[in-house]
Amino acid sequence: MTSGLRRFLRKETSTEQELAEARIPRCEMCGLPSGEDHGHVVDLESRAIMCVCRPCYLVFTPEGAGGKRFSAIPERYLHTDAFRLDQSTWESIGVPVRMAFFFTNSQLDADVCFYPSPAGATESLLPLEDWRGVLADNPGFADARPDVEALLVNRTDTGFECFLVPIDRCYHLIGLVKLNWRGFDGGTQAWNAIDAFFDDLRERSRNVGDRVG
Repeated sequence: MTSGLRRFLRKETSTEQELAEARIPRCEMCGLPSGEDHGHVVDLESRAIMCVCRPCYLVFTPEGAGGKRFSAIPERYLHTDAFRLDQSTWESIGVPVRMAFFFTNSQLDADVCFYPSPAGATESLLPLEDWRGVLADNPGFADARPDVEALLVNRTDTGFECFLVPIDRCYHLIGLVKLNWRGFDGGTQAWNAIDAFFDDLRERSRNVGDRVG
């Protein structure tokens, strides 16, 4: 009887260990534990964002190290609340909400624009000629790296603020909206999450003030 119970205990212990190991974050490149505070790499062909360990992240940190396939997402954060953008230009770009992010897609050799919606990331399909004019007016933010950095623009009561952020932060915002949005106007829970997200970005970012030119 005792030996039979031991078999069940060993089986249960083994299952618990397997479940514990399955919960350990692992690098999507080498398979080793990546740690909770891991880096991210963009697969430029599939547009997928991969969680990677520090050694794998550092391999792809130098520009061009991953050829045309992989690129590490930098950890640079800049912010200004004096971004030169007017409401008419914002509307001409085709963004129906107060926030959107812009980045250069190297595979398309074009600037693209996405904004959050309850269904996920929605692309603005209107031409972005006016956006190039915005970048010319804000040259301090024109050096965002293709594919891995984005300009996240937020319309406030006093104008527009802009963040230069790692691209994965933009998709984190997309996830927050999709997860928390309720009804037509989003509801208190969604807007509290959005406001907390931007508060966190302001704390992380180096504020460049009006030095965007």
